[in-house]
Amino acid sequence: MHKYLILIILSVSLSCQPEKPTIISKKPFQLVTIDPGHFHAALVQKSMYPDVDSVVYVYAPSGPDVDLHLNRIEAFNSRVDNPTAWNEIVYGGPDFFEKMIREKRGNVVVLSGNNAKKTEYILESLKAGFNVLADKPMVINPDNFQLLLAAFKTADSNGLLLYDIMTERHEITTVLQKELSLIPEIFGTLEKGSPDNPAITKESIHHLFKYVSGSVLTRPPWFLDVSQQGEGVVDVTTHLVDLVQWECFPNEVLDTTNVSVISVRHWTTDLTLSEFSAITKLNNFPDYLEKYVEKDSILKVYSNGEINFKIKDVHAKVSVIWAYNAPEGTGDTHYSIMRGSMANLVIRQDAEENFKPTLYIEPIQGAIDSNILEESFVQIQDKYPGVDLEQRENKWRVVIPNVYNVGHEAHFAQVTEQFLEYLKTKKLPEWEVPNMITKYYITSKAMEFVSNGE
Repeated sequence: MHKYLILIILSVSLSCQPEKPTIISKKPFQLVTIDPGHFHAALVQKSMYPDVDSVVYVYAPSGPDVDLHLNRIEAFNSRVDNPTAWNEIVYGGPDFFEKMIREKRGNVVVLSGNNAKKTEYILESLKAGFNVLADKPMVINPDNFQLLLAAFKTADSNGLLLYDIMTERHEITTVLQKELSLIPEIFGTLEKGSPDNPAITKESIHHLFKYVSGSVLTRPPWFLDVSQQGEGVVDVTTHLVDLVQWECFPNEVLDTTNVSVISVRHWTTDLTLSEFSAITKLNNFPDYLEKYVEKDSILKVYSNGEINFKIKDVHAKVSVIWAYNAPEGTGDTHYSIMRGSMANLVIRQDAEENFKPTLYIEPIQGAIDSNILEESFVQIQDKYPGVDLEQRENKWRVVIPNVYNVGHEAHFAQVTEQFLEYLKTKKLPEWEVPNMITKYYITSKAMEFVSNGE
């Protein structure tokens, strides 16, 4: 009798065991990565963080996307200089998202991948009690904008943070463009502009064939499907709209009543099958891309877009252009101009600058005395030691030491570190959430324009 009782007790005891042991984090924050189809998910982990546990739970469908992500993390772990020490615990079943919600093994969800379900994942993660760090774009169509509004309400109700990865706020020429615009003795005041001559213009040129962390980037084929990745007017334009708000209205709370979209354009980047194969490692177009293929061999992707809009009384224009490959010795480029009453602040990145982003102060008809300029520029030098001025005919080049040019990949750690600081206080700056909502309202409204043929 006792023998059978012992067996029954053992049986019940074993049946109550969890599916696998829970690793309890010794750090305040533990990351959970969901379906990391975009390389930005890995770049968040290119560095270690003192307050983040080295164990990261990854939930994703098995396949090439998650394999590429894990290979990138392993490359960071095994590099010679300053290797990372991430321990990735992976669940690869088709119910990966539901499994993540049930297990709740961390407190910060990282989202960077296929955008078709991203807004839904954001909302459900917040409902389940996770903070969310999401790559752009958080929204790719007007319907999902309503989900995003619900997500921010949920975050507020649950005492959680939702934040998007705005790396371009950390690019040094953009930082200094903003800082200089706040010095009236140099910049004057921001012009209001017009649709034909905006007060601020930003243009970004990107390339599908590129190197990341020293290797040729493999693009997932869905990246070229605008129903999954999003059109150009809702993708990279997110960064540019963000910078317009961040530079022109620093620390100012904006809302959707402050903005109006005036006009929108979109056009395609055309890829041959061989170009498609070079960046995806696939020999044929998947079925879901066939609707974009002409003459059986040319893939037409609406990855390019331009938005002409107004915030309060300031006119702005943002443009994103995708080419297949950059000319030899070049890469992604950025152009930006802020027009002031005394000077224009211009970032150029063409042949004259050896394709390096370079900031210029260009006075309006000699409006700035050189002595006053140098005296006022001390405000910049106090905050950014080593930054200097070099006069070139009728303009000044801002000379920036290499120590400030950390590169695009390093900006992901800077954003993550900032987010972690916000998590410690459980609070974002007052303007961040309303300005994120305003930003995605602009891009969603732009998508409405192109969908309606306006």
